[in-house]
Amino acid sequence: MKLYDAAISSASSRVRIALAYKGLHAERVPVGIAGPDATNRAPAYLALNPQGLVPALYTDGGVLVTQSLAIVEYLEELQPQPALLPPTPEGRARARALALAVASEIHALLTHRVAARIRAIPVTGAGGDVLGDWKRHWMEEGMAAYDAALHPDDAFSVGAAPTVADVFLYPQAVNAERAGLDLRRWPRVAGVVERLHRIPAFADNAPAPLR
Repeated sequence: MKLYDAAISSASSRVRIALAYKGLHAERVPVGIAGPDATNRAPAYLALNPQGLVPALYTDGGVLVTQSLAIVEYLEELQPQPALLPPTPEGRARARALALAVASEIHALLTHRVAARIRAIPVTGAGGDVLGDWKRHWMEEGMAAYDAALHPDDAFSVGAAPTVADVFLYPQAVNAERAGLDLRRWPRVAGVVERLHRIPAFADNAPAPLR
C-alpha cells in the first residue's frame, strides 16, 4: 500500500494512527499542501486524485481510496483486530457520528484551502486576527459539543477502548492545544486525550507542527 499524505495534515494523521494501531504498513509518499512546497495541485497528483487532497491510500489491489473516514473503515475491514469500531450497532453509530463531528463540523472549516480563501477576502473595517478568530471559534464550538456528547463513565470517546472517534479526535485536539486552547475547559475531552497520549500509535503519529 502507498499512503499519499502530508505531515502537517490532521486528516493524514488519522490514517497514520489507524495504520499503526492495527500494525499495518504503507509506504508514505509526501504531498505538500501549503506554501511554496505545495504539490497537491500539481498535474501529476491531480491525475491520481482529482480532489487534490490528502490523505489518499493506493491499495495493494490497485484502487485509490480517498477521504480519511473511508480509508480508516477500509483498514478496519482489511485488519479487523484490534477493532476501531465497537461491537454493537449503537456503539458503531456513535463512534462514526463523533468522527464525523470532527471531520465535518470542525476540521472542514479549518483546512488550508479554507484559510487561504479567508485571507483572500477583503474585510472592510475588520481589525485584529480575523483568521485566528475564525479558527478559534470553530474549534471551541466543536470541542464543547464533542465534550457534551461523551459519556462520563467511558475511558475513551465510546467505551473502554479507542475507536474511530478517538482516531479523529486526537489530531484535532493536538492542533487545538497548539492554537493556544486549554483542553481542560472540556474535561471529558481532556481525559480522553490524556489517555490517548499514552498510546504510541496515537502519540507517534500526531500532525507535525506548522513551520
